[in-house]
Parts: sequence; C-alpha cells; structure tokens
Amino acid sequence: MRSIFDPVRAIYSSRFLALALPATVLPALAFPVGAEAQVTTELDVYWAEGARTVAEGDFEGYAKIYHPDAVLVVGGSGSYPIATALAGWKPGFDDTLEGRAEAGVEFRLTERLVGETTAHETGIFRYFLRPEEGEEQIALIHFEALLVKKDGRWLMLMEYQKGPATDAEWAAAG
Repeated sequence: MRSIFDPVRAIYSSRFLALALPATVLPALAFPVGAEAQVTTELDVYWAEGARTVAEGDFEGYAKIYHPDAVLVVGGSGSYPIATALAGWKPGFDDTLEGRAEAGVEFRLTERLVGETTAHETGIFRYFLRPEEGEEQIALIHFEALLVKKDGRWLMLMEYQKGPATDAEWAAAG
C-alpha cells in the first residue's frame, strides 16, 4: 500500500539531490587537490602577522591586514568602517610601540572554510594589554572573519566580534 507521503518524498528527494549535489560536488571539482592545505598555511601566516603587529605596536602593519573597505561588526554594538575602529585602536598600538604597555593577541580557529581566494574563519581570540601602570586587561572574544586574497595578499573584509568567550571555551578551542 502506498503512503500519501510517497509523492512528497519523491519531489523532496529529487529537489534535494538537485540542490545538494552541486553544493557538495562542484566546490570539490573547482578547488584543486592539495590547494586547501596551501591556503590554510597562507592564512596561518596571515594570523601570525596580525599577532606580530599587535605585539610590536606596528599600527601600519596591522592596518594592512584589512581591506580598505573592511567592516568591523561588534555583537550588540553595531557595525563600523574599519578606519573608525583602527583610529580607536591606534593609541594602544602607540603605547606598545613606545614601551608604555605590552600587548598581544592569539587566535584559535575552530572552523576554516576556504577557497583559493576566499575564506571564512571562525574562532576565539585572546587579547591582552599590560599598561606600565595599571592592571592587565584580557579579552576572550568569539569572532568570525571573512577574507579575500587580492594581488597575492590575504585581506580581511569583515571582522565580526560576536561576544565574550569563557576560559573553558578558550581551552577547548586549543
């Protein structure tokens, strides 16, 4: 005996295959074997450069990891042009460069979706600032980053600081 759902299942299955197959097979065909490892390595270098610039107070170097039209999204606060965010962060870079503070950032990535010239990275970053006088400040932040490779360089188009992370989440991401 046929179920009344058989025609629905047949339509759903054929639509599912028509939509899901291209979404799963085509990217695999378009992305050369071994290319993902190369892109991941390039992105590891990108994140290391970001960490270096923060530790050294290299504001110009830090600004160069962003696309000129990049956007910073801060969960619960809004969306800002990266130029606005960078202007707000510059005094911290200056303090680090001039020895009035020590700063650093570490990234732990939990999901990496990459193509040859595009990437979406998800994870947690740990930022610290130790002023010469005053107490150390530490921030653990869930984030997402959307990047493009332009003229051989990876650039962040969008940084989404989703919200605070816990020490347990940081440890689990390690």
